[in-house]
Amino acid sequence: MIDFVGKKQWFFLISAIVMGVAIISLAVFKLQPGIDFSGGTSMTINFTPKVEQSESPQFQSQLRQEVTNFGHPEAIIQFQRESRDFLVRMKFISLEEVSELRDRLEANFQRDVEISVPLEMSPTVAAETARNAGSAMIIAAVAMLLYIAWAFRRMPKPFRWGTCAIIALIYNVLIVVGIFSILGQVANVEVDAMFITGVLAVVGYSINNTVVVFDRIRENMSKGISPDFAVTVNSSIIETLGRSLNTSLTTLCVILALFLFGGATIHHFILVLLIGLLAGTYSSLFIAGPLLVVWEKGEWSKLLPFAK
Repeated sequence: MIDFVGKKQWFFLISAIVMGVAIISLAVFKLQPGIDFSGGTSMTINFTPKVEQSESPQFQSQLRQEVTNFGHPEAIIQFQRESRDFLVRMKFISLEEVSELRDRLEANFQRDVEISVPLEMSPTVAAETARNAGSAMIIAAVAMLLYIAWAFRRMPKPFRWGTCAIIALIYNVLIVVGIFSILGQVANVEVDAMFITGVLAVVGYSINNTVVVFDRIRENMSKGISPDFAVTVNSSIIETLGRSLNTSLTTLCVILALFLFGGATIHHFILVLLIGLLAGTYSSLFIAGPLLVVWEKGEWSKLLPFAK
């Protein structure tokens, strides 16, 4: 039987290094805000004759390419099924640029093009959206802490269980945000509302994995498989290892399918899920449980392998 808990100091060291890199990257590079958070221009593009729903995917892809060639690869393009036109959001552009874009689209699509009067999305409203997203994540974390403490209320000091789960959760979010800060610097990857949606999905997935491990620890404690809490936790990790890896692999297959066939608009969302999936599987197995052992035994001075 592999002693994962016995090697917890090495897992903590690896986690500390990765998290340190993520925090430094976030502090130095920060995140590149998309138009959802920095503001921009919103407009409706109407083609005559109308775009049929059956041809909308290919047409939208071509329209995205044209807008990218126009100098706005960050643009978010959505097909409106009822009106059969396209809602486009991009960084701020002038009326002259709108007119130039219309002429370009008419020439390339061989259709009459009408663009609605552009609306400017205020950076103030975008900043409010960012604050609301941050508040939602904090509220979700507190709610999960209370839920886990209640679910494991029959265990000694249940708030420790909830706190360890939240620490693992914070690790996952920091890894995702840190990697995106690096991608923003090297590949100009921006974060938008879909990024927040992906992070919230990662939060739910990570907590689910951690609760599964904790539930097995509780079950093994009730069976009294060992008076040593570390042995009980290690046995629980091993028993849930196959389940966690199988679940992660099947989820990974779905994520890869979405990445390949889901379109360019959700690529960054899928990347958030992929990073969060890997970090969440790791933290639920090798951070949350071992950290609970450290807390229960009061071994804070031995968190790293070189500590005495």
